[in-house]
Amino acid sequence: MTTPWGDVDLTRFPENPRDQLRAWDAADTYLLRHLAETGTDLTGTVTVVGDRWGALATALTGIPGCTPTLISDSYLGQQATYANLARNGHTDAARLLTTQDAPPTRIDVLLVHVPKSLALLEDQLHRLRPALHADTVVIGTGMVKEIHTSTLNLFERIIGPTRTSLAEKKARLIFTEPDPALAAPAPNPWPLTYQLPSDIGPLSARPVVNHAGVFCAEHLDIGTRFLLQHLPQGTDARTIVDLGCGNGVVGTSAALTHPHADVLFTDESHQAVASAEATYAENVGDRPGKADFRVGDGLADTPPAGVDLILSNPPFHSHQSTTDATAYRMFTQARAALRPGGELWVVGNRHLGYHLKLRRLFGNSQLVAGNAKFVILKAVKREPRGRRG
Repeated sequence: MTTPWGDVDLTRFPENPRDQLRAWDAADTYLLRHLAETGTDLTGTVTVVGDRWGALATALTGIPGCTPTLISDSYLGQQATYANLARNGHTDAARLLTTQDAPPTRIDVLLVHVPKSLALLEDQLHRLRPALHADTVVIGTGMVKEIHTSTLNLFERIIGPTRTSLAEKKARLIFTEPDPALAAPAPNPWPLTYQLPSDIGPLSARPVVNHAGVFCAEHLDIGTRFLLQHLPQGTDARTIVDLGCGNGVVGTSAALTHPHADVLFTDESHQAVASAEATYAENVGDRPGKADFRVGDGLADTPPAGVDLILSNPPFHSHQSTTDATAYRMFTQARAALRPGGELWVVGNRHLGYHLKLRRLFGNSQLVAGNAKFVILKAVKREPRGRRG
């Protein structure tokens, strides 16, 4: 990526030579060019929110006197940021926080790469508002298709008067002036708790907790609902994983039907894992089995061949890109983590063709249930050939 302070070498995480997706977009370069052209003072406390792969951090740490604080919900994005900083000789030049950490107490420059989730933006602006002062420079950036009237209204309602730039290369900037006299906005509505439907098994009519930014945070998505209605019952599974757990309703249901099983909830989103932990706490009392909540790259750090049952509703988007790369990586990790005879249960849209990927990896794929939109598939890890019989 070319910046006003020189070129930087960037990649996403995990690195995939076949992946042609860039680790930056025109919104990043537009913002950096504006900062250089306006001579914005970046030697104070600079906070960057939503820097997806560390492009902004890597560029800013190359400016003398600039040591930004980054706030991100994404574990993969944070790992990309660490790698990109090191690749460009800026190791330890920035401070990385998660969306669950306490925000800075004073911010002189706030840079926001507008997230796909309007709820996550709302939550972050609420959390950061107390750290702003009248002279804080607040600039948002995003692609035109990501910035809507509702986006601008959030900046204006929570922080102060807001305007936008002209579009360049389908990117736009947002300029907001903090207004100390602005009446305090309504309280932050996140996290949000609602009651689940009455026809989804063990969690019927029970509460679910959603932090901002979690997939379908205001209602149960229909794919997960379909999976909850067809979860395996009464198995002898002693180790269960909710892979890509989101708000944790799948893993919590499995914990209720398998009270002696140890259940791992894992997701790359800090907001999701916090939601899963809260949902579990709301619905599960004392039980013999343990529950573990882990932010990370799926099952990449899980010891091999030790899991009995994995349940997943994998994503098929990476920010604005539609891709099956994440799902395929999750399936590959699941196969490595399962013991021989262990099972992976997956729900997905029919058109995604997950059965072909599962057959390629596991050598088998069984249809558990299906409707006009979704299928639930089961793949079993087979015994190594030399050990059969």
